[in-house]
Amino acid sequence: METKMAGTAGSDMLEQSFDMDNGAELTAMKEELAVLKRKVGQQAMREGHPTLDGVKEAGRDKKFADAYLRRGDVAGLEAKSIESNDALGGYAIPQEIDGVIDNTLLASSPIRQIANVVKVGSAGYRKLVASGGTPSGWASFEGARGETTTPTFHEIVPASGELFANPAATQQMLDDAAFDVESWLAGEIATEFARAEGAAFVNGTGASQPLGFLSSPVSANGDDSRAMGTLQTIGTGSAGAFPSSDPADVLLDLVQSLRQPYRQGAVFVMNSATAAAIRKFKTADGAYIWQPGLAAGTPSSLLGYPVVEAGDMPDMAAGSLSVAFGNFKAGYTIADRGETVVLRDPYTNKPFVHFYATRRVGGQVTNSESIKLLEFA
Repeated sequence: METKMAGTAGSDMLEQSFDMDNGAELTAMKEELAVLKRKVGQQAMREGHPTLDGVKEAGRDKKFADAYLRRGDVAGLEAKSIESNDALGGYAIPQEIDGVIDNTLLASSPIRQIANVVKVGSAGYRKLVASGGTPSGWASFEGARGETTTPTFHEIVPASGELFANPAATQQMLDDAAFDVESWLAGEIATEFARAEGAAFVNGTGASQPLGFLSSPVSANGDDSRAMGTLQTIGTGSAGAFPSSDPADVLLDLVQSLRQPYRQGAVFVMNSATAAAIRKFKTADGAYIWQPGLAAGTPSSLLGYPVVEAGDMPDMAAGSLSVAFGNFKAGYTIADRGETVVLRDPYTNKPFVHFYATRRVGGQVTNSESIKLLEFA
C-alpha cells in the first residue's frame, strides 16, 4: 500500500516536472520567434521591401517626410521611374500621404465624383463594349435553342497622359520642425491635380491627356442611328440662349432623351453662370423648378436630378454645349495608374526646393448612350 502510494506520488512529481520544463521550453521558443520576426522586419525596412504580416512599419511616413522631403535622404525609399528615363526617376509617396491626395482630389474634382474611377497597374486600361447589346431569346423548358448572332465588341482605350505638379518651398520652411510638410505637400499636389483634371475631363483633347466628354464626336441622331462613341445633342432652338417661352421644356426633352435605365443615377452638369439662369425658371403656378439642397453637402436638384457644378463647362453661347445630363458612372471612365511619384529638386531654382510630382491619368467616354448634351443652337 505504501509502496503503491509512493509510486503514484513519484509519478505526479515527474509529470509536473515535465510540464514545467516543457512550458519553459515553449516560452523560450516564442521569445526566439519574436526576436526573429523583429530582425526580419527591420532588415526588410532597410532594404525597402514589404515586411512580413504582423510586423509594423511604424514611422514610415515620418521617415519619408523628415529624411527625404526635408533633407533629401533617399536611404531605404522605394525608387520609381518616371517616363522612360531613369535619370528622371522619383520616389513613391507613402500610402497614407497618397490617400490624402486621393481624398482631396475626390472632394475637389467634380467629374471624378460622378465618373467611374478604376485603378490600373499597367501603362494602359482597356475596356470591351458590345454594340447593340448581347443577343438573347426565349424558349420553352425543353425546347430547342436557336442560334443567336455574334455580338460586336469594341475595345476602348481611354486617352491618358502624365499629370504633374511642381510646388516649391524654401529650405528654411522645411527645416522648421513646426512646418507640417506632409500636409502641405499633399494639399499643393491635390490642388494642382484637381485643377488640371477638371479641365481635361471636360475639354481634354486626348493628346497626352484624357479625352473630355465635350471633345467627343456629337450628333443630333438618336441612339439607334448614331455611331458608337458619338454623343447625342438636343438643341434649344435658340442660338446662345434658352427659348423665350417655356424654357424649361428643353430640359425635359434632354432628360427624356436618355433611356430609362441610365436615368437611375443621372445628374446635370453645368457651370455656375448657366445654373444661375436655370434657377430662375418657374412653372405655370410660379414655383421654381430648381430645388436647393436642404442640408450641407446635399446637391441641389433640377427636375428631380442632382446638379453638379463644374467650372470648366462653357458659358451659354451660340452653338455651345453648356449642359450635360447623364449617368457618368456608366458613361465616363477615369483610369488612375499606380501611385503618385515625387522628385525632390533643390538645384533648379535656388533657394527654393521644388517637389516634382507625377501621376498617370486617363479618361474617355466609354458608353455614349448614357450621356446627353444640350446645344444652344
